Amino acid sequence: MNRYTLKSPLTELVVRKLLHAPLLGLMSALTVAIVRSPEFENGIEVMDRNGQVVGVSKNAGEKAVRETALSRAALFGTSFFLPAVFMYFVERANFAKTPRAFASMRMMMITGVLAGMLPVSLSIFPQCGKVSPFTRTDFRIITI
Repeated sequence: MNRYTLKSPLTELVVRKLLHAPLLGLMSALTVAIVRSPEFENGIEVMDRNGQVVGVSKNAGEKAVRETALSRAALFGTSFFLPAVFMYFVERANFAKTPRAFASMRMMMITGVLAGMLPVSLSIFPQCGKVSPFTRTDFRIITI
């Protein structure tokens, strides 16, 4: 047991308090990629400026899945990373005297950061994007 204990305080801080946030962000991005794999493989409908569907594009599907995965990773990763950092400083400053007060502060911090990050995450990328036909060589528009 002594061989696997965390020796330094920095290692303990990273492993016990900060490591779960990037892992959650990565898992959120992978979940989006798996759930949206048909869009990635088959493409999505492409519209012209008037809103008329002109075909299906794999390039647009890849871009949409990539941007959605990045926005979800930013949302969940940041929503759990920032409260962990803030609560570390709250714990060191000894603001919360009881475990119940500390847990309440943690929940309020997570809720506040999640509420603040939701609009940021949704506005990172535009809802309707543009894809240049010359970004990749395998770009094809398949007419319906």
